Amino acid sequence: MTASGLKITAIDVKEYKWKRDVPISNGLHTYTNHEISFVEVQTNAGITGYGIGRPRPAERAFREQFTKKLIGRDPLMTEAIWKELWSPKLYGRRGMETRALSSIDTALWDIRGKVAGLPLYKLVGGYRTDIPIYTAGGYYAPDKGLKELAEEMVGYVEMGARAVKMKVGAVSITEDVERVRAVRNAVGPDIKVMIDANCAYRAYDAISLARRLEDQDIFWFEEPVQPDDYEGFRRLFEATGVTIATGENEYTKHGFRDLIATGAISILQPDARYTGGVTEFLKIAAMADANGLDICPHGEQLAHLNLLAAIPNARMLEYYPKPAGTPDFFLHTAPVNADGTVTCPDVPGMALDPDPDFLKTAERLA
Repeated sequence: MTASGLKITAIDVKEYKWKRDVPISNGLHTYTNHEISFVEVQTNAGITGYGIGRPRPAERAFREQFTKKLIGRDPLMTEAIWKELWSPKLYGRRGMETRALSSIDTALWDIRGKVAGLPLYKLVGGYRTDIPIYTAGGYYAPDKGLKELAEEMVGYVEMGARAVKMKVGAVSITEDVERVRAVRNAVGPDIKVMIDANCAYRAYDAISLARRLEDQDIFWFEEPVQPDDYEGFRRLFEATGVTIATGENEYTKHGFRDLIATGAISILQPDARYTGGVTEFLKIAAMADANGLDICPHGEQLAHLNLLAAIPNARMLEYYPKPAGTPDFFLHTAPVNADGTVTCPDVPGMALDPDPDFLKTAERLA
């Protein structure tokens, strides 16, 4: 069958959720579970595209609505499908509706790569194969003191990471300053250290923390204030000059256009699972590049590895080490190289195919 005769025949979603051994907390939230949804877009050529989302009721409901529109459609018409599904009048401008759209859009781009027989990064750009990582950790957890926090971050460096990120915002500023100093002392001066408040602060508290950490060489301050507090971003930047990273809770190119317009953000962090999928991510990356800004996306590393390999302004990939005993979701999981990079898998599409062993053994919700 030629690509011109390709049609969507079904969309199936497999949802999984299981408890963490130890709950983890950031500046505002505590997480007790792991969860993932695999969105499978099936075609009449036997090619299946995979996107990923989360098993949230509203996200599920929007996906079901979108699925009804897509049976029989050409999956390669990604722009037309995106424009039809992103309909603020019918579905809303941002939130679970856009997350549902994102998971489907990503699966469609996975199909595009598989039809072409190319990894997505070669299909849409082809800039590099190896992406530097930073390790996302440093969560608050029961019985995690300064010693345990420092040991955790040193472990990431020993794994190969040349940059590490830790949480702030759940305890007093004085306590967090001590935590950051402990990490800096443990990893040394040559490792990048980033802090992430997950929107926990008002601007004046974020300013206070940034000023008290001026001697710690913080590479960036992530999500210091609420996502819509554009004036707060401006106030923090003007008061301290700290490098601000944000965008994991922003949606579509329109939201990132407005973030860029603040003049306060240096690192944009779109999450392709939320902001509109591959279609929108590539537009955001191009807009950022035109404004001299870098992209460091938030979230699951395999959802973004092909995208970062395709663009010239990718700074680092967020990397989540799997705790011992955590199942591997993906068939093409990419390990960390000795130089602190991850190599994009040389397989057609997005490399988001689920591991069959995971599908057999994990407890399915739906």
